[in-house]
Amino acid sequence: MKHLFIINPAAGKYDKTGEITQKVREACDKRCLAYEILVSRQAGDCQKLAQAAAATGDPVRIYACGGDGTLNEVVNGVIGYPNAAVTHFPAGSGNDFIKIFSDPAAFRDVSRLLDGEIATFDVIRCLDEHYALNICSMGFDARIGTSISKYKRIPLVSGSGAYVLSTGVNLIKGIQQHYVIEVDGERIDGKQSLICIANGRWYGGGFNPVPEAEPDDGLLDVLIVKGVSRLTVANVIGKYKAGRYAELTDIIRHRRCKSITLHCDKASEINLDGELLYARDVTFEVVPQAVRFFYPKGLIYHAKKPASV
Repeated sequence: MKHLFIINPAAGKYDKTGEITQKVREACDKRCLAYEILVSRQAGDCQKLAQAAAATGDPVRIYACGGDGTLNEVVNGVIGYPNAAVTHFPAGSGNDFIKIFSDPAAFRDVSRLLDGEIATFDVIRCLDEHYALNICSMGFDARIGTSISKYKRIPLVSGSGAYVLSTGVNLIKGIQQHYVIEVDGERIDGKQSLICIANGRWYGGGFNPVPEAEPDDGLLDVLIVKGVSRLTVANVIGKYKAGRYAELTDIIRHRRCKSITLHCDKASEINLDGELLYARDVTFEVVPQAVRFFYPKGLIYHAKKPASV
């Protein structure tokens, strides 16, 4: 079996190619493994490199070395190839998907990844052939999330600082938009602040809107947040971020479904695991058991269920 490490030098605040390469060589040479290190040169390269490796038909484990966007590209490259398995070596700013695991820091240990065990996860499909492993969103937070990357590169600006900057700019642009939403036979027509479609549990560097979401249950967890004013947005978003949507049932709808369709009055931002797309009409649907994901042995990724009373 081959081990392929795909490094995205644009992930995070600086290029980590050298340090990642050293860690990979030390771990793999010690075991005399067949491995290859490839470095992306431009957007889309990670997907192409992953797909080329998977298309050979040979067993391959692919390590996405970068941020959530890098992982998203690699996942899109291996969809439809059961011979390929993927994982994340975190080198980005958020590294959100692996926060579902009991010890996300373990993913930084190449040796533990080499010994990883495999789970099969669902993905979200939208706009025909675009896939997300973690979370998609539209509305206010999609504009915030997809703008954060440009603020992160400002000297001395942290991840949280970039979020604050992006939030301020997008507050000025407005926090409501008209949508027509169809989910489970229900039609919702009105102004909304945001719509979150979750397969994973974390995004945006610290948002955990649906703490009980599972990546392998064959369902999407959807939150629909009604249009709110600038005066109330801080309280609503604060509870949304912390997964306390049940405290705002008059503002936030929660649905568990296999698909959801949205119509916008104009082409609008779609956050796809941190990647940016635009569309007026879009359907998000779950594709069950679509990608093989390996992770350090012994970690737990299912959400803790509340104790029965």
